Amino acid sequence: MASAGLLAAGVLHAVWVFSPWPLDSRAEYAAAVVGVEESQLPSRPLTLAVAGLLGVASWLVVTGARPANRLAASRLVRSGLWTICGVLSMRGLGGLVVSGFALGEAPAEFRHWDLLLYSPLCIVLGGLTGYVTARTRRRRISPRSQA
Repeated sequence: MASAGLLAAGVLHAVWVFSPWPLDSRAEYAAAVVGVEESQLPSRPLTLAVAGLLGVASWLVVTGARPANRLAASRLVRSGLWTICGVLSMRGLGGLVVSGFALGEAPAEFRHWDLLLYSPLCIVLGGLTGYVTARTRRRRISPRSQA
């Protein structure tokens, strides 16, 4: 589920490079999805980079979830998974605090969606990634299994 959610978010970010879908205009997209004025939207290369990072995150979760995969217990995969878990959890919890207490200058529409969808989704994806990571143990290869 975590991998599918991350991949879907990555695909959606890739779509946003070219289109404000599912909204009608870039101005609506800026206010509802990003919480800024249209002139303050992140650049297209930056949005594409986020899409790529979400794709890598999806791959890391799939890799970590397969215990038979030799890469699953590697330090690089485990570090990546813990990083994903931490970043998503901080984004989710931070979003709940900032939008919940109206601490930022984000439009009301963004705060609404941040409390209803964006932050809870980040918390769920972070938690699922943490679960996958915690279940991935470093395995030592015994001399017998090499023979």
